Amino acid sequence: MDDLEAIKAEIKKLSARAMQAKMDLHDLSEELPQGWEGVMDVALRTRDAFAALEAKRAELKLLERA
Repeated sequence: MDDLEAIKAEIKKLSARAMQAKMDLHDLSEELPQGWEGVMDVALRTRDAFAALEAKRAELKLLERA
């Protein structure tokens, strides 16, 4: 598998992880005020997931230009 295909596969995994984190945050928000203690943890995990996805997409864009 070449670099481009490996990055695309990783993007697919990161995208699934980010979408799951988004749904976890959404579910938590619907249950408020119950579970408010976990808001920061879930929010940080969601932010980190989307940051990793964005970074990998930027890496793919650079490879595609080369």
